[in-house]
Amino acid sequence: MDPQRLLDGLDPAQRRAVTSTAQPLAILAGPGSGKTRVLTRRIAHRCLTGSADPRHVLAVTFTRKAAGELDQRLAQFGLRDLPAAGTFHALAYAQLRTAWADDNRTPPTLLDRKSRILGQVLGSSRQIRAIDLAAEIEWSKARLIGPDGYAEAARAAGRQPPGDPQRIADWYRAYEDRKAKRGLVDFDDLLALAAARIERDPVFASAQRWRFRHLFVDEYQDVNPLQERLLRAWLGDRPDLCVVGDPDQAIYSWNGADASYLRDFTRHHPGSEMVELDRSYRSTPQVLAVAAQLRPGSRRAPFVPCRGDGPLPAVVGYQRDSDEALGVARAIRELHGPGRAWGDQAVLVRTHAQAALFEEAFRRAAIPYRLRGGTRLLDDPDVARLLSRMEANRDPLVATLDDLEESIVEQRELLAGGPDLDGPQVARVELPHSAEGQRLEMTEQVVRLGRELLAADPGARTDALPGWLRTMMVSDAPESGDAVTIATFHAAKGLEWSIVHVAGCEVGYVPISHARTSEARAEEERLFYVAVTRAADQLRCTWARERTFTSDPVERAPSPLLTKVRSAIAELERRSASSIAPPAALSEVRSHLAPTEPDALSRQQAIAADLRRWRAEQARKASVRPTVVLSDRAIDALARHQPSSSTELAELPGVGPFVRSRHGDQLLAMVAAHTSVKLESADHREAP
Repeated sequence: MDPQRLLDGLDPAQRRAVTSTAQPLAILAGPGSGKTRVLTRRIAHRCLTGSADPRHVLAVTFTRKAAGELDQRLAQFGLRDLPAAGTFHALAYAQLRTAWADDNRTPPTLLDRKSRILGQVLGSSRQIRAIDLAAEIEWSKARLIGPDGYAEAARAAGRQPPGDPQRIADWYRAYEDRKAKRGLVDFDDLLALAAARIERDPVFASAQRWRFRHLFVDEYQDVNPLQERLLRAWLGDRPDLCVVGDPDQAIYSWNGADASYLRDFTRHHPGSEMVELDRSYRSTPQVLAVAAQLRPGSRRAPFVPCRGDGPLPAVVGYQRDSDEALGVARAIRELHGPGRAWGDQAVLVRTHAQAALFEEAFRRAAIPYRLRGGTRLLDDPDVARLLSRMEANRDPLVATLDDLEESIVEQRELLAGGPDLDGPQVARVELPHSAEGQRLEMTEQVVRLGRELLAADPGARTDALPGWLRTMMVSDAPESGDAVTIATFHAAKGLEWSIVHVAGCEVGYVPISHARTSEARAEEERLFYVAVTRAADQLRCTWARERTFTSDPVERAPSPLLTKVRSAIAELERRSASSIAPPAALSEVRSHLAPTEPDALSRQQAIAADLRRWRAEQARKASVRPTVVLSDRAIDALARHQPSSSTELAELPGVGPFVRSRHGDQLLAMVAAHTSVKLESADHREAP
């Protein structure tokens, strides 16, 4: 492939990011700015121009899925050899196996779950759950902290552990001792062992650095100190490093991540360059106006919107949490129709436990749904144990629910103890799947649903509740297929939907009640920003004035972040009322986005016009709305990027597998009708 073709359809900042000769290089890529497109094209451009050898490229990702997508895209650029791509853990493990083979050493057994050893360490202790202890150990290892330093480090970081810090340190030490005696390593050990081997073994280090000469790292804002140590070991004293990320989407500090590696990249790497992708191709100007209000302390300018106008975002308050769930279900059903799949919509919530109300509402409304990145109420291990005891005991349900409520109130009072200061001694951040606050919320959902059973059957015993809950909470949606997504804010990162309902926007959830330090609250604001920017076309934020946690409703207040959302909406309404024409502003933006050729803008307009005429004709023949055939977003992307192959077509937003299989050849042909003259003249210039 001609490397110049890789630059087609890129805006000026994207071109700079792809072609820059700077080393090291950091690319700041916000939501919808084309991060993956730029990263893959930079790798391909360097390989095709000869500034990098694909056999010596290492692309580091955070998930296997991201590594697979990177591989797939790079394979489509015609590279003779594919770069290596993988997660930190997978790459470290592969290198360690090489080292162990060189030593004629049998590889240690990889421990897939810490709970297997932690259960033995804890024994009969009920002071802490194994899953909570595992989270503390993982945080410690990510921060390069051993058992001896855990208690002090947790205090200094403002981390409120789920137990006595010194006792946790003792369990941590016992866990490490048991692993060593049994010849086991966990996933965190892989990173530390790989880094240590490179640091102390010059021969091994030389071999690895010869193998991987050009390093690329995705989602760099999520790197923790342990991963940074390994990355530095791979890099050595060489400058050939390119990282991509967005400090405004740094939402994993509770797990040890340190966004300052990206935010202060030029200080950590003297002589480096930082390129910022300043255009957004995902969201409408209306959604971006809200997002611009939610970038806490960001020194970066708001994104330039590259899409046409959409509906105004909305903030909707409901009287009760059940009303909110039913109201969101009603809105989803109204917005679903010809040309819009169920899967085009998502409900995003702050905690896993909030999903239960929406599951129930969707079941009753016959809306197919799937839960992503969370645990269904009935699949939660604590809930499962509770229901198992209820089923075995056959006690009066009303008395059992009363006891549970009393226990929940006591535990909440303990968790809320202490003054609400901005100091580290009282700060608490939510753990991923195991925080005490989340466990209580799950139990509260069981109590609330149990009260509903009592309303129908006042004499019910505890053994009736499990079966009744299974009937209530069963989802009619298949595991795959068209369904609304319910996801937590964290699980939604990296994804997008046409319509997003951000629910539970109340004090206590947004920000989470555990976020008491300024740093924790800033991360909560970034997390809300992530949730908002998942919306491509339409954004709805909802909250409830009353939320039932046990048997009595608790008065709630709207999140302070909704003030910023309302401010953005009011400004959008003011502009509309004063006849400040968004189309004119958008035309000005698009003029800046146009490639360097003087007729580029007119070519884009001509392609878009042809596509709309074709779409209208197809819609007339099929007796459907035009957007059923092809969305406005897809037309914008086709006109802007002007794909010339099925590979490039697959990269475009809004052009899914169905559209490609049914209309792909026609779409490419219509685009080619406008670009063929340019390609012929380019070939002519290259001819001898």
